[in-house]
Amino acid sequence: MRTQNPRNMQRVVLAIALIYLSCIHFHRQIYDYGSYTLDITGPLMVITQKVTSLAFNIHDGLMRREEELTPMQRHQAVQKMPTTLEFFSYIFHFQALMAGPVIFYRDYIDFIHGHHLPGAKSLAGFYDKNSQEKEIVLEPSPTLVVIKKVVASLACAIIFITFIPVFPIQRVKEDEFLENTSMLYKIWYLMLTTMLARFKYYHAWLFADAICNNSGLGFNGYDERGNARWDLTSNVDVYKFETSLNLRESIDSWNKGTNLWLRSIMYERVGRNKVIYTYALSALWHGFYPGYYLTFASAAFFTVAARSVRRHIRPLFLESQRKKTFYDVLTFITTRIVMAYLTFSFVLLELVPSIKVYLYLYLLPHLLALIAILLPPRLGLSRKTHKQSAAKIETDLSEAVSNGNAHKIM
Repeated sequence: MRTQNPRNMQRVVLAIALIYLSCIHFHRQIYDYGSYTLDITGPLMVITQKVTSLAFNIHDGLMRREEELTPMQRHQAVQKMPTTLEFFSYIFHFQALMAGPVIFYRDYIDFIHGHHLPGAKSLAGFYDKNSQEKEIVLEPSPTLVVIKKVVASLACAIIFITFIPVFPIQRVKEDEFLENTSMLYKIWYLMLTTMLARFKYYHAWLFADAICNNSGLGFNGYDERGNARWDLTSNVDVYKFETSLNLRESIDSWNKGTNLWLRSIMYERVGRNKVIYTYALSALWHGFYPGYYLTFASAAFFTVAARSVRRHIRPLFLESQRKKTFYDVLTFITTRIVMAYLTFSFVLLELVPSIKVYLYLYLLPHLLALIAILLPPRLGLSRKTHKQSAAKIETDLSEAVSNGNAHKIM
């Protein structure tokens, strides 16, 4: 960062960091293929996010005008090169070193200097230098939220170690499972085993969140009721992910720090094919197991399909509450099936067994997604129809509010 021109320094840092991480990933796959043993790759993936995000934030702060930046880029922009102590403190701070979540440099420095607290102006004693009297700024207690996250983390760990031996993902590779079970049972088993696999991540991320919060990191101001929010560094919303009604809600609730990182350094900076480039970077960051690339390639495909459905089909179900409820139930079930279909290869890691599962399921989800991309635009549901549907909803809402019957359509 110090030796390169800030105009293109962020690209050099991204390339070097990804090459180094890729070498470590490749080395691990040679000596410990398919293992989930904890080693340097986990912390190094988090460090890669920190180093690259800092490089892009410095580039934004030094080389771009404020009006050129998105709101998130404007908030995270860094306008001076960190000192050696600031840099290594940020990279290696203990709270998020092992399992994340990734914390952007600006948020970390605000935490170190106490600027994340409302009313705080300086580091020493949290008092205003311009005031004659010292102003004590009390930090809200994280005790309750820490206890909740630790308990939830331990519960997830217990569920994982209890049930994952009963429903192992490796069973989907067996010929007996593929040949002697129905399609519905295969889908149900994939849903169950991928859900159990997620509890391992829930355990690690919730515990990491608790560590951050217990140190004071993660405070995000107060809500409208005056309650302290501790979700600045949260990496997962378990309830929202498991009850999401569409693919976008699921992605937004899972590994939220990585989602912000991908959005910050890739999605908001490329012109065309944003989804493809973003998923490609995510796959490369994870490593070189074939299952990762099957998952992220399919995820990009299903993301396009979900957008098509939301754009062309969803307005048809917004005419009444009954239709909307039916649509929500249908999308809830569909999302559960699609997430299992997407992520089993991520857990399984292997190419040939994953392809065999696809074939035994007749690639049905992929075919339905292809239909969702190609067919709805040809059904005649134009943008004008969208505007008419939106206008009708807004009119109904206005009339209901004026008549005191808003609860009937909410």
